[in-house]
Amino acid sequence: MASQPVPCIPVPLLDVNRQNAPLQVEIQAALAQVCASGSFVHGPACQQFEDAMAHYCGVSHAVGCASGSDALLLALMTLGIGPGDEVVLPSFTFFATASAVTRLGATPVFADILPSTFNIDPGDVARKISSRTKAILPVHLFGQCADMKALQEIAIDAGNLPVIEDAAQAIGAEFDGRRAGSMGTMGCFSFYPTKNLGGIGDGGMITTNDELLASQLRILRDHGQHPRYHHAQVGLNSRLDSLQAAALNVKLKRLDDWTNGRRRNAERYESEFLQSGLNACVALPTVAPACTSVWNQFTVRIRNGQRDAVQQHLAAQQIGSAVYYPIPLHLQECFSFLGYKQGSLPVTEQACLEVLSLPIYGELTLEEQNQVITALAGFFGISAATTEQCAA
Repeated sequence: MASQPVPCIPVPLLDVNRQNAPLQVEIQAALAQVCASGSFVHGPACQQFEDAMAHYCGVSHAVGCASGSDALLLALMTLGIGPGDEVVLPSFTFFATASAVTRLGATPVFADILPSTFNIDPGDVARKISSRTKAILPVHLFGQCADMKALQEIAIDAGNLPVIEDAAQAIGAEFDGRRAGSMGTMGCFSFYPTKNLGGIGDGGMITTNDELLASQLRILRDHGQHPRYHHAQVGLNSRLDSLQAAALNVKLKRLDDWTNGRRRNAERYESEFLQSGLNACVALPTVAPACTSVWNQFTVRIRNGQRDAVQQHLAAQQIGSAVYYPIPLHLQECFSFLGYKQGSLPVTEQACLEVLSLPIYGELTLEEQNQVITALAGFFGISAATTEQCAA
């Protein structure tokens, strides 16, 4: 007798409550301790988290701030980057990477990406270096580090340019055994709630091995005052508050377990795609040989103009997915003054037409992942033998 289809259940792209709910009592106790102390800004919880992050990333210093966007801005400010300067960065990234450069009056110079990893192409970076270049700003996209060895060689050849790692999506990722945020001049992290290490609001961090830069970052994040009420420079009000730090202290201890869950899910996607032949229709993401990914996103490519139809098909079966990113930064209206046109960065533009991110979080159940795989296979008319068909 033929097996009956099982009912579809909603599969969200991400569900932060599954991660936070089991820790609710511990998080609430940590928050209560902050409230009882009255140390809401620059309190002991902040120092504890900065120390823990420095240890986790393998650096000497970690400086908390209000958001990942501010982390990028503060890193650039610390280097004195401003009008007339250029910063080379990818166009295939979240807006904050380029907006930090632009807000300081500097010019973002967009480089293309590698089709295999979606990370910035070192060869194109080298071509974009000019006498006005003051920094290289690679993004470790979707949980995998950019080719830091090649980028550092380019930076040295160009006169020891600083390299700022945008590691907002890559906490714990490694390149040649070194963790994201430990290889460049500075590393920038975000603790937005949907990140692999997400807070209960906004939060950010800058990591560095340079004591002088760390000292300067601490001054700039606090209105540029040092000592108090003495301002030699104009800074920001960008402090990581103690409540966020307290929650993140609880969560950081579980980060590696959550990352391992993401890796298991990525391995299973790969195994199921290859076994069913689905990989012929949906191109799997690639992890470079020197890298370990923390799978902030599991981003596939769907070619032949079918991406949007596939996403609609998944949505009809209550399966979450997302396009990161539908419009490259070099073609955004606000950057039209830079003169980029369609075709300026062809690999980036092609990726924007093909990428689709699938659920990958560590709490994703086997049944939910089966449903994702079955739905994809069904769109392409492929039988996924190891999954169960569900009824719409």
